Amino acid sequence: MLLIAVSSVLSAAEQQPVQHPDQWPEFRGPQGDGHAADADLPISIDQSVVKWKTAIHGKGWSSPVVWGDQIWLTTATEDGKEMSVICVDRASGDIVHDKVLVTNESPAFCHAMNSYATPTPVIESGHVYVHFGSYLTACLDTRSADVIWQRQDLECDHHRGPASSPILYDGKLIVAYDGFDVQYVVAFDSETGKTIWKQSRQIDYGTDNGDQMKAYCTGHVVDVDGQPQLIYPSAVATEAFDPATGERLWIVYHGGMNASARPLIDDGLVFLTNGMGSMVAVRLGGKGDLTGSGIEWSGRKSVAKKSSPLMVDGLMYMNSDDGVISARDPKTGDVVWQKRAGGSFAASPIYAAGRIYMFSIEGEILTLRPGDSYDELAKTQLGDGFMASPAVVDDQMILRSKSDLYLISK
Repeated sequence: MLLIAVSSVLSAAEQQPVQHPDQWPEFRGPQGDGHAADADLPISIDQSVVKWKTAIHGKGWSSPVVWGDQIWLTTATEDGKEMSVICVDRASGDIVHDKVLVTNESPAFCHAMNSYATPTPVIESGHVYVHFGSYLTACLDTRSADVIWQRQDLECDHHRGPASSPILYDGKLIVAYDGFDVQYVVAFDSETGKTIWKQSRQIDYGTDNGDQMKAYCTGHVVDVDGQPQLIYPSAVATEAFDPATGERLWIVYHGGMNASARPLIDDGLVFLTNGMGSMVAVRLGGKGDLTGSGIEWSGRKSVAKKSSPLMVDGLMYMNSDDGVISARDPKTGDVVWQKRAGGSFAASPIYAAGRIYMFSIEGEILTLRPGDSYDELAKTQLGDGFMASPAVVDDQMILRSKSDLYLISK
């Protein structure tokens, strides 16, 4: 357990049994932080290291998840009238399952930057859980793709499309519905799909405009002085809950809306970006409203609006929407360096084999050496652009472009 001045903090993933190298079970991986440090990957990611390429029909920004020889992801028709789940064999790239789960005669509006299949699935032995916002949450058998349970009764006007990814914790599937009309977090029983708890957001949004109450975040569970805390950003503020009961533990106001980055934990701080180009670092261990005393620093320079930050060896890295790469001191918030790389970014970066990999919407892939100056090792082009974040298992990268799935290895 990591000892810090105020409290002892471990991410939920670090409390669980050690993950096998052939598992990437949820958005941003086993620890929820984009790390696959032991993987041996190519420096340059281009056509020469593609072992197979499989076309994925429809439009979907969900990231792939992996368990053993199976890769799972979701997709949908661009008009949202069909929503599907796909399983790909990791060895061959062959499609094992391709199943329509939802048909909609009149789907709600979805912004062109989003998709009807943006939430990333979460997987465990024998079960994969898919989420399409209020359209469907379901548990499938990984061998047959048969539906074990499903829920379509939770209402939410996502207004511009759903995007929050579920997580698994202590027998619960947990996800947020932060929409135009309602905002709440719900925990399903992962075996039965029954609601264990449902907690409405207790946030003063300061407006009646539902468009400014939306958020697309994925939650993260940490242990603070023996107390598990589910940290879940929303518009305007971030709340933490007791994952067993849904009781609210603390709140911090930071402004903004459309937050999508997964919270990042390091050295007793949680780093939160608000979807509007600013971020705060909050000291864990407090209770109630932490807006005043709990915020260590805030910043706006080079902050990504969509992608999640990456922590490597005491520096925090970001690839922003407008193509700026930066490194920041997480203790102070000061920008150590920044570099205009060009293009734009939505996918979250990963760390593997001592290197940082970043993936642009235009299809450019940057490989950097982490450190106190910009050190570019490779700049390559592959496919038609990246909205999804990659998975890494063994010494392989599973990379989803806008239209294809790739397996990358030396």
